[in-house]
Amino acid sequence: MSYTVGSLFAGIGGICLGFKQANYKIQWANEIDKKACETYAFNFPDHRLYCEDIHNLTDPKNLGKVDIITSGFPCQAFSVAGYRKGFNDHRGNLFFETVRFIKEIQPQAFLLENVKNLKGHDKGNTFKVIEQVITENLGYSFIPFVLNAKDYGNIPQTRERIYMIGFKGEAKSQKICTNNFRELEKIPLTKGILDVINKDKQNEKYYYHKDHQYYPKLKKEMKSVSTVYQWRRVYVRENKSNLCPTLTANMGTGGHNVPIIKDQYGIRKLTPAECTAFQGFPENFQFPKDMANSHCYKQAGNSVVVPVIKRIAEEISRVLDIKNK
Repeated sequence: MSYTVGSLFAGIGGICLGFKQANYKIQWANEIDKKACETYAFNFPDHRLYCEDIHNLTDPKNLGKVDIITSGFPCQAFSVAGYRKGFNDHRGNLFFETVRFIKEIQPQAFLLENVKNLKGHDKGNTFKVIEQVITENLGYSFIPFVLNAKDYGNIPQTRERIYMIGFKGEAKSQKICTNNFRELEKIPLTKGILDVINKDKQNEKYYYHKDHQYYPKLKKEMKSVSTVYQWRRVYVRENKSNLCPTLTANMGTGGHNVPIIKDQYGIRKLTPAECTAFQGFPENFQFPKDMANSHCYKQAGNSVVVPVIKRIAEEISRVLDIKNK
């Protein structure tokens, strides 16, 4: 069967793309960041996109009934990289906006995505509240699991994320979907860094030249051409596992978490296109030509690993087919 999706906090469309590749139809999407909306609309011109604050969407039913609601609600409030304020941060409270949409639209299932640290935030209390709201207030089942892109998406990036799935009316009884849902099995990682990196010479703006203040240290530390290094403000971090380190939203803003490589032409940053490739986006996914690199890096770092989402989406449709046959 074919199922429909409504996407909240859609970003540049990573979750939407994974579901689309799994033969779902994206009915509508919502994203507040105007630059992310530009990238989303550029790649998905046929999708109905609401580029505005979710609080302004006062009647979710007006967007249209959907079978699945997905939500990559902002993770900064729970991230190790953030201040971990959780529900005391307005971004953390955006979880309850997702709850509002689920309550109003009553989809057959939902998928939530966030940082791995969500599970341990506030000694586990935040996670308990999320589970309680979903099961007791909404009546949905609650299936959480953590997946690493390198183990479940055949993508050479270390990226652990928590995924939470639930099925309507299955909090207590009639757990047809919940009991049949199988967590993903690990798949072999056949791709390495060199399979993702562009071998051609890139624009000079991505290269570190001799007059750059970091160049001497980079040249001294960076020896391998098959490693993605990170510049961490004052030192170079080498990743010896032939994996790209976790891409972050701030990797294009200066001196922190900047992913850099050594190619035959010199030492350079990963390009935005390489960053989306490390998130499993296809080659035909592009940023608008006039998009500033700082926005491109932020959008790539905030996104999801598409092949992992696709596999989850396929499993959701498989168990919904069992229930709906």
